[in-house]
Amino acid sequence: MNGFDDDPYEGAMSLSARAMMAARGAPEYLDGLNPAQREAVEALNGPVLMLAGAGTGKTKALTTRIAHLIHTGAARPHEILAVTFTNKAAREMKERVGVLLGGAIEGMPWMGTFHSVCVKLLRRHAELVGLKSNFTILDTDDQVRLLKQLVIAANMDEKRWPARQLAGLIDGWKNRALTPERVTGGETAAFNNKGSELYAAYQERLRTLNAVDFGDLLLHMVTIFQKHPDVLENYQRLFRYILVDEYQDTNVAQYLWLRLLAQAHKNVCCVGDDDQSIYGWRGAEVGNILRFERDFPGAVVVRLEQNYRSTEHILAAASRLISGNSDRLGKTLWTEASGGEKVRLIGHWDGEEEARWIGEEIEAMNRGTRGLDPYRLNDVAILVRASHQMRAFEDRFLSIGLPYRVIGGPRFYERLEIRDAMAYFRLAVSPDDDLAFERIINTPRRGLGDKALQTVQRRAREGDMPLLMGAQAAVAEGLLSGKGLGQLRLLVEMIGRWHGDVLAGADHIRLAETILEESGYTTMWLNDKTPEAPGRLENLKELVKALEQFENLQGFLEHVALIMDNDSQEGDDKVSIMTLHGAKGLEFPVVFLPGWEDGLFPSQRSMDETGLKGLEEERRLGYVGITRAEEICTISFAGNRRVYGQWQSQLPSRFIDELPANHVEVLTPPGLYGGGGGGGYSASVETRATKADVYNSPGWKRLQSQGTRAGARPRGAVTLEAEVNFSIGERVFHQKFGYGEVMGVEADTLVVEFDKAGTKHVKAGFVTTDSVPF
Repeated sequence: MNGFDDDPYEGAMSLSARAMMAARGAPEYLDGLNPAQREAVEALNGPVLMLAGAGTGKTKALTTRIAHLIHTGAARPHEILAVTFTNKAAREMKERVGVLLGGAIEGMPWMGTFHSVCVKLLRRHAELVGLKSNFTILDTDDQVRLLKQLVIAANMDEKRWPARQLAGLIDGWKNRALTPERVTGGETAAFNNKGSELYAAYQERLRTLNAVDFGDLLLHMVTIFQKHPDVLENYQRLFRYILVDEYQDTNVAQYLWLRLLAQAHKNVCCVGDDDQSIYGWRGAEVGNILRFERDFPGAVVVRLEQNYRSTEHILAAASRLISGNSDRLGKTLWTEASGGEKVRLIGHWDGEEEARWIGEEIEAMNRGTRGLDPYRLNDVAILVRASHQMRAFEDRFLSIGLPYRVIGGPRFYERLEIRDAMAYFRLAVSPDDDLAFERIINTPRRGLGDKALQTVQRRAREGDMPLLMGAQAAVAEGLLSGKGLGQLRLLVEMIGRWHGDVLAGADHIRLAETILEESGYTTMWLNDKTPEAPGRLENLKELVKALEQFENLQGFLEHVALIMDNDSQEGDDKVSIMTLHGAKGLEFPVVFLPGWEDGLFPSQRSMDETGLKGLEEERRLGYVGITRAEEICTISFAGNRRVYGQWQSQLPSRFIDELPANHVEVLTPPGLYGGGGGGGYSASVETRATKADVYNSPGWKRLQSQGTRAGARPRGAVTLEAEVNFSIGERVFHQKFGYGEVMGVEADTLVVEFDKAGTKHVKAGFVTTDSVPF
């Protein structure tokens, strides 16, 4: 079956029929379009780029264009290829077209995601790439398992060269439409000089299994189109019109697939926004949309700039921010609606204070005590740059009973790495915790197979003892052998030592760090090369940071257990918490954008890895965040944040300095970066005077004169390190806990009785004998 039995032009509307339709006047579905949208809809022939800014009604224009193609007879439903990135978007597109044409649309088999369309095509032509039409599509776990077999067969250490790293490498090659023989140059040295060799072996193994992975769906179709021009020509005739949504998110393979299909008739309409290209880290190429006019000479470019979502202040702030990017096609959003609140900007002493303030502000908005009509919690979103930022908000909202949901991922204490770490902490407090022991006995891997685990469980049952004691007995009695024996003995010894530290009242923060380090759990994620690993490490550091608020591990574990147990919130009215990446395509009346500090946002890692390109993508991410807001947008930053286990004085994001002062209301309290109307930051949001104020402030100079060393960090933050030079009875100040009196000195740690926070053990480098540093 080749799918070309019908004449693709049979039944197309005749010229006379079109003329009769024109005489009846324009269809009603065109009435609701603005001039730019209508131009994009009616420019049917030839290449069209619909450059659609945030909130400009691009979905309406795209679906109306499809309806117009069908209504005018330019194409029958099955002659239209319409691709997008999500099944939800494809369903919405089809439903909207049906509404516009007055009924459900049948016979549109080529409307869907890139992958769903390619599955249909590949099943028709599987034999051309050595497959059968009933091939299996492997999920990620199956893919990694297969690659692990190949790594081991190549006599490579799978721990040093993990299969997940190889999977990511191969996926990147497939995104760029590189088959094994096309991987050349320096990339052939990847993965211990065996990357391309293993890639070839992997592809051959997939053919033997009659299987593909997701990357193959596009790669195989590109290969078929390139090597079999007759097949390509048939589809070029079939797909009379091609429409592509979110074109700025396409990778190289998707780009080549589309160009091959469109190069004959060139009736291709791409819809996208170069200013919202934020997925470079997963293969998206913003250059695809930037060079559209070069790829398709004579293309009509229609800019959708009238925004129907946000206030003029929000749009002005977003437009000024994105204008800092040089690699863009350029457009300016505008709205007919006037007024509204300015974008609000506020600085806080630390991340916890930021979370407290945002929680109180949301409660006030919900009650309607800000002089405005009440907002539902569903109207509010908190958009963070990194998932580890969520912890402070989750803790705060749970403690005050503010319902929330995490979109796009599990809540902080439900994440895999947090549950693993908490299991280790639970064992240190209570070695009899069998559930915790079962969770971590082979995490990280200790060479204990199912048989060894069953032996431990059987010995524990026989002796009516906890699993830990069963493991200890199994080791002592020689019931185990091999590598697992020594590893299990070591684990039992470590748990016993950690439990002794808990009983002795050891510093629980240091103990938590020790547990994660000695157990090998931190090292496991350090060696993991998957894209998720860095985020998991950041979450673990955030977990250790959360311990600061408690006197011991047991108190912390009780706190987490209680808040998770009492989290069954009634109703669906909840604040949404998500990452900026996850918020694309969504909109909310009220948006909070916390953590706008250099190094956190823009991300230092992104800038280090890709330089200016990374900085520009970070700026686009900021643009996306601001344009999610319909009515109220609040940007915040913290003067101090615990970064990688150490308190650091943070500097406001460089993006803040790029906001237009006349569209921003500064709420920063007195004493922080010139807040409260006293020059510096609040005097001019547009300048870089903020950072100069910090370094030239009396408080900063006073710290230096007291012997505190201030070293500039690559991420733009400042670390304060001080020698212990305090005496008992001395009055001190801490950024988080306020004023207090030194009650004891232990090495580089002070025991301080704070006026409002009680007794705390704090590092000497985090206190001063004078007032607020800045």
